[in-house]
Amino acid sequence: MQAIPPSESLIEYPSDFPIKVMGPTHIDFAPTITGVVQKHDQDFHEGKMEVRPSAKGNYTGLTCTVRATSREQLDALYTELSAHPMVKIVM
Repeated sequence: MQAIPPSESLIEYPSDFPIKVMGPTHIDFAPTITGVVQKHDQDFHEGKMEVRPSAKGNYTGLTCTVRATSREQLDALYTELSAHPMVKIVM
């Protein structure tokens, strides 16, 4: 992946950045995703997460607002979330 110069980035660092994560509804989904996000943002907690069940309740959508400090941090977080077996979509 080619590095984007800071002058061309659409995100100013540091800033609050929402990440949407969707997966099958499971009692451990939100706590598990919280643990993954905390590896990349130590100040993240469940109060910075919105939880929305799908219409039929089969899936749960999470919006995690992280404190983004760099492109590398966000890339690492997206990579780890995308690879997690409980996660279907990361946006």
